Amino acid sequence: MAAFAVTETSGEPAWKTIPSWALIGRDKIIPTAAHEAAAKVAHTKVQEIDSSHLSMVSHPGAVARLITTAARTS
Repeated sequence: MAAFAVTETSGEPAWKTIPSWALIGRDKIIPTAAHEAAAKVAHTKVQEIDSSHLSMVSHPGAVARLITTAARTS
């Protein structure tokens, strides 16, 4: 059963049909360029923030505003 979990195709990526949003900070774990490249591929609406990897902890208001904006826009 475990092998089936990694060999079955997942189907069409959700970002192809559902609007995507990203909050990109100055992450030392995942380089900003990697975030930006992934966002570009997914046609993501990007908001930049002066934050580390855990922006949801250090800047919860900014994260909540982005989620609210995304929910109202989608």
